[in-house]
Amino acid sequence: MLLVAAVVALLVVLCGGGPALAQGPRPTVDPSAPTPTSPYPGRPPQGEAPNGTTVGGKQLHTRGVVVARGTPPLPAGIIAPSWLVADAGTGTVLAAKDPHGRYYPASTLKTLTMLTVLPLLNPAQVVVGTKDDENMEGTRVGIIAGGRYPVQLLYQALMLASGNDAANALARAAGGADRTVAAMNEKAEELGAFDTVAGTPSGLDVAGQSSSVYDLALIFRALLKQSRALTVLRTRTAQMPAVPGRTAGYQIQNKNPLLASYPGELGAKNGFTHAARHGFVTAAERGGRRLVVSILGSEATPLRAPEQAARLLDWGFSVRPGTAGVGWLVDPDEAAALAAPTSTPRQDAGSPTPHVAPDDTSVVSQAGSGADLPMPVLVAAGLVVVLAAGLLARRRATRPVTAPVAPAASDAPPEEEAGSGSNGASPSTPP
Repeated sequence: MLLVAAVVALLVVLCGGGPALAQGPRPTVDPSAPTPTSPYPGRPPQGEAPNGTTVGGKQLHTRGVVVARGTPPLPAGIIAPSWLVADAGTGTVLAAKDPHGRYYPASTLKTLTMLTVLPLLNPAQVVVGTKDDENMEGTRVGIIAGGRYPVQLLYQALMLASGNDAANALARAAGGADRTVAAMNEKAEELGAFDTVAGTPSGLDVAGQSSSVYDLALIFRALLKQSRALTVLRTRTAQMPAVPGRTAGYQIQNKNPLLASYPGELGAKNGFTHAARHGFVTAAERGGRRLVVSILGSEATPLRAPEQAARLLDWGFSVRPGTAGVGWLVDPDEAAALAAPTSTPRQDAGSPTPHVAPDDTSVVSQAGSGADLPMPVLVAAGLVVVLAAGLLARRRATRPVTAPVAPAASDAPPEEEAGSGSNGASPSTPP
């Protein structure tokens, strides 16, 4: 009976006939915790939708590499622990590594900041600089207290020069940092970017803040659809105004190294902190086909993140259009269906969406450890082992005792004979 129970439990967990493991609330930041100063000691947490599924399809539930079948070999020199290549038009994910790993995003998070405040602010609105802007930590574009800065210029300062002071000024104009961060998290959920948890408008590190290469691709894809944002991303230089008695006007330049060197480059956003390391998200267009590439957690040697991104773009453009991918970038309608927590098991294997690629369209290369197995499989396997062990122990404990039989002279030696009695004791000799 115990064995039957074990088998039934295994089938229930694997086939979806019982409740899923409880899903906790969506992660949040913890400003009271120490600010991260180094990367996660191992892999960062792996994200999923609130309903427990893997956003974009079951093949993206991996910490390893997943690549569409029938594509050219991946380029050499891709050292980042997490990256993704997708068709920005169709949403097809062509290849990825650890697509839902929740890394520290650094300034790549400014893509979400701009996407969030873009519909809230008039580009001609003038924002007056404050001391808080002047004293922002990290990279600053040079906003001066009392200086007057049009919102459009602040967008350029945000994306071209990665100004944390520009992020602070834009957030203030949009109702304050707290309201802006809340709106950023709402925007992320609207897009289906459930791995993303914003804690600052600038991307400066805070405990619990995160994003993934999947989410950055979603966010950047949405940003590319905004003509005003695309204009900013492709701007080469901008002019910061003079502030009488404080500073003369000066020029800022776009920090995207691919803008002048990569054919069809549409724009990019870089990011770096000691905890996040190097991140980069970019897009390019050739022959009417747009690709987006995102990278997180990389080191600068032997190849910098933009150089890795360029190689991944080249690879993506070499893939035949229409190739079945290994997943997809969700649209807002699908994201809404994923947003509500549910008590049902993971539905990765049974998603009805037409984006799912057939099983023979991809090849997955993963670290072959148990840590990469889905949790229900591990739970069920452990349950079977425990119950089977209990069954064996029960059978041994209830084994009937038989009377000893004197062996023939040619049978087993005396030392084996001694173990035939109950509890392993030697049978007594009859008087």
